[in-house]
Amino acid sequence: MVNEKDDNQRKKKESIVDLSKFLDKKVRVKFQGGREATGVLKGYDQLLNLVLDGAIEHLRDAEDPTVIGDETRNLGLIVARGTAITVVAPADGMEQIPNPFANAEE
Repeated sequence: MVNEKDDNQRKKKESIVDLSKFLDKKVRVKFQGGREATGVLKGYDQLLNLVLDGAIEHLRDAEDPTVIGDETRNLGLIVARGTAITVVAPADGMEQIPNPFANAEE
């Protein structure tokens, strides 16, 4: 017989990523394959599927496909599939924090 308490604890899985602080804020999303988009995060789920409003895709440079150019394309309201997302970051940049390992070398 399976212990019901253990079974319920196994079913409770939480995402290690907390996107709640980015709700209604502009985020930049990088996808597998190199595509990138920016939009306002309106929602997400435990699989990291994202709903972005006012999304804009940042197109690659025609001469050098490894570089994101200045050209963009409006996408509007999109659902970005979590399995294709590699990076989610605030669009206004990230703040630098002190290196917690810097004192370990001294």
